[in-house]
Amino acid sequence: MSLKNREAEIREKLSLITGKLMNLKMNESTNPESALASELFRRDSGIHIWDWPQGVGLYGIHKLQEVMPDPANRAFLENWYKERFAEGLPLKNINTTAPMLTLVDFIDENPAYESLAKEWADWLLHELPKTEEGGFQHVTSGSGDGKSLILNEQQMWVDTLFMAVLFLNRMGQKYARQDWIEEGIHQVLMHIRYLCDVHTGLFYHGWTFKERNHFGGVFWCRGDSWFTLGILDYLEMFGGNISPAIRTYILDTFRSQVKALASLQSPAGLWHTVLLDPGSYEETSGSAAITAGILQGIRTGVLDPSYLETAERAVGGILSNIAEDGTVLNVSSGTPMGMDEDFYRNIAIAPMAYGQSLTIFALVEALRAME
Repeated sequence: MSLKNREAEIREKLSLITGKLMNLKMNESTNPESALASELFRRDSGIHIWDWPQGVGLYGIHKLQEVMPDPANRAFLENWYKERFAEGLPLKNINTTAPMLTLVDFIDENPAYESLAKEWADWLLHELPKTEEGGFQHVTSGSGDGKSLILNEQQMWVDTLFMAVLFLNRMGQKYARQDWIEEGIHQVLMHIRYLCDVHTGLFYHGWTFKERNHFGGVFWCRGDSWFTLGILDYLEMFGGNISPAIRTYILDTFRSQVKALASLQSPAGLWHTVLLDPGSYEETSGSAAITAGILQGIRTGVLDPSYLETAERAVGGILSNIAEDGTVLNVSSGTPMGMDEDFYRNIAIAPMAYGQSLTIFALVEALRAME
């Protein structure tokens, strides 16, 4: 079915999904592998915590505001930051950088936000642990309260591009800080170099300089989707003021990835959590992010319009995974680095802030495709 014929349904589902996101409570793990796993599971699901799931969630509301402005959604974002500041912020790491991306919307109104954002951008450059060749080491929270760290020494994860590099580039563009901009370019190129597979065009979840391998060598749906979704936002921030050679290199990588992803789409319109395994379950959050990236690519002229059929089938699959109360179904929970395909197949499925938000991304881009 064409997107235009789904417009009323898309708008209705967007309202439901957003309402659910803004009221999302923390889940309890029914079979935690450890106390830490249970704690992080709870953290990932609710909206009222400062970490990456919530950061992705906030950016989804930011995107929705661009096409369906709502004072209530704006007020939610304002209050979210006020509440988190009152509680106290967690330790800086790659994942806790994610909420900074939407905070940029508010820094002109609050000097404390501006000071924090500048400090955080400088921290990424000068204090975040780096891998060989200066890659952003994917440091994460070591507990649900954000008061400890997991260093993941010498590891680069594809998630970093969305969680940290988008913020750094947005700050660089806003304040004309060439050092922030150049470091962002460096990180994008490094992540392409070490994570993009030249044979398939797909992205591995991670790379380690210690063993110099891609861990389990798995092409994981949501991992790939961070690049598909984030890289065009990254380029649009430049407003055309980026080296044509670098832009071409990045876009060639994007097109190659999308070509591979389109060939792996399931008959139902979604993508399997292990991309090359049609026996693994179809995962909604990664599928939604891939769909948003494809639609954005068509809208901006980066992708051939022939991909619209892929996107339309994907939107249909996404809509069928939204419950009556706005809960996005079949979302895999937070996923650390895995050493084999079974690890990704067996990740728990539960409502998550990023599942709600990535679905918002896809449906917002569907609305834009109708303009």
